[in-house]
Amino acid sequence: MSGLGKLWGVGLGPGDPELMTVKAARLIGEADVIAYHSARHGRSIARSVAEPYLRDGQIEEKLVYPVTTETTDHPGGYEGAIADFYELSAKRLAEHLDAGRDVVVLCEGDPFFYGSYMYMHERLADRYEATVVPGVTSVSAASSVLGRPLVQRDEVLTILPGTLPAPELARRLADTQAAAVLKLGRTFGNVREALAEAGKLDEAFYVERATWQAQRVEPFADVDPESVPYFSLALLPSPAYASRLADEPEVTRKQETHTGGEVVVVGLGPAGPGWLTPEATEELAAAEHVVGYGPYVARVPQRAGQQRHASGNRVEAERAVEALELAANGAKVAVVSSGDPGVFAMASAVLEQVAAGHGAGARVRIVPGVTAAQAAASRVGAPLGHDYCVLSLSDRLKPWEIIERRLDAAGAADLVLALYNPASRTRTTQLAQARDVLLRHRAPETPVVVARDVGGPEEDVRVVTLGTLDPASVDMRCLLIIGSSKTRAENGVVWTPRTYE
Repeated sequence: MSGLGKLWGVGLGPGDPELMTVKAARLIGEADVIAYHSARHGRSIARSVAEPYLRDGQIEEKLVYPVTTETTDHPGGYEGAIADFYELSAKRLAEHLDAGRDVVVLCEGDPFFYGSYMYMHERLADRYEATVVPGVTSVSAASSVLGRPLVQRDEVLTILPGTLPAPELARRLADTQAAAVLKLGRTFGNVREALAEAGKLDEAFYVERATWQAQRVEPFADVDPESVPYFSLALLPSPAYASRLADEPEVTRKQETHTGGEVVVVGLGPAGPGWLTPEATEELAAAEHVVGYGPYVARVPQRAGQQRHASGNRVEAERAVEALELAANGAKVAVVSSGDPGVFAMASAVLEQVAAGHGAGARVRIVPGVTAAQAAASRVGAPLGHDYCVLSLSDRLKPWEIIERRLDAAGAADLVLALYNPASRTRTTQLAQARDVLLRHRAPETPVVVARDVGGPEEDVRVVTLGTLDPASVDMRCLLIIGSSKTRAENGVVWTPRTYE
């Protein structure tokens, strides 16, 4: 790249020229060419922020957007017009770089944080030396002028564009502790609706032009939608910090008023809303908080004011403690499980934590759901028509030796088996071992139902035999039903007779 100019994407920070980094100010003053974006009126916020550091003799490249919010007659529509604009802008900057001139592209905030510079970078960085100088983001500035921390300790911060659909915004806002929603302006009503739906409107703040002389900070619920510009955002700061701001007498009164909360452990069934019982639907609608594994929480219809607490698949105990602590402070909490919560699911996890002393004063109820075994059986007939045994092949919570003894005992007792958790990415040998144990007691022709994602978009139900069962064809989303010596399979229909001859 000898003889070519250097490209710099320089973050200017949130608006106050004094919040620009020392490096950004130096590069602006040294550059041969200063490039900046503007609307068709010609004024550039980026240039106004950088103006104290400009010097005489610099070439200024004004990159004027062909459209901002208005319509266009471009054959490719708005996206086509903007794509052509970036291509033309990149060519103009390339002419300077080819001539050996260093180019600084000014960018409000941080260049790689929703910044316009990134479109120049992707078009030029493969041909020229390109360096990005980070800047203070609008989110950090908003937190600063609000005087509240964004997050602390293990809280989760979510950054969202206000252009997302309101239901998607509401889901994501309900699933996080702290959040910033950018790109307000015309999306303000959409964001307000989402905050209300997530139950967080009263916790949100509106910050406009943070660190500018004309900055504005007020509760989000009080803002007139007609007064909102593009350079504004919604902020949900650290909830832990907010809770400490409340004075002690008010906290005490709140706890005294809200004793006797409740945890309801709800079974969602194996798939979509068609498998949900009316009782479960009522409990979910009445809950103030929904707690559970992320994909299961996402299956619960969002209700205004309801807060959602999603977590990973291997934190059942922590999830149960969180629900019980919420209930101990007076809340009505729904803990959700796929299938039935009492079958290898959250009901036991919650009751274990109650026994350990968590959730003092909270009531616990269990609301059943259709099990995965019942759903799988229904697809092929009635393989569970007589005595059957339900086993999990996961050895994460119990030793394999115990699983093997139980498999052997169930096989000897001639019970139909419904096998949960047959395999996973890290458990690849257990199903083959289980098959071999059962073949000690069953004929190779014994029917086996392999049911995957029953009720879901990838449902696949197959009937094979124990002797031909291929463990490699089974994953964590499968449930297996292995017949007894009496189970029959004809033309894809599998059933176990109720009587023995």
